[in-house]
Amino acid sequence: MATPPTTKNDSTAQNAPADAPFDPLAFPKDLLDAQLREATLYTELHALQAKLPWSREPHEGWAGDKERKRDGRPATEGWSEEEATTYDKLWVDLRKATAAVPGHAWWERCEKEGIKGASLVAARMALKHAEGTVPAPLQQADVEAAA
Repeated sequence: MATPPTTKNDSTAQNAPADAPFDPLAFPKDLLDAQLREATLYTELHALQAKLPWSREPHEGWAGDKERKRDGRPATEGWSEEEATTYDKLWVDLRKATAAVPGHAWWERCEKEGIKGASLVAARMALKHAEGTVPAPLQQADVEAAA
């Protein structure tokens, strides 16, 4: 996979000369923060899902079928009320966070500055790898898989 373009933050953009060309990778701080929040919530939800029983509701499970190569499922008590509440809250928060990133005014500005098509997609992808947007416990491979 190609190395993502180097990104710049607000301080770099503010120090640029007034006649400098527009840089779509000079992301504003609030956009970087929104991307970090989205990635953090995704990580938290993914970690919670890995710990939850396979069924939200109690279920008796079923035996595997070797002939059809289907795995079985063990019986489960389902999720506790606390687990369900935590899961539902993370989903709501993640939906809001994922709307904040593509709905940010920065992308409108990019389009007004002539950044369109593949260049705009490249800028959006660069945001996912920008410094300060990947939670510390999340590995870069996880970001690439999620992207």
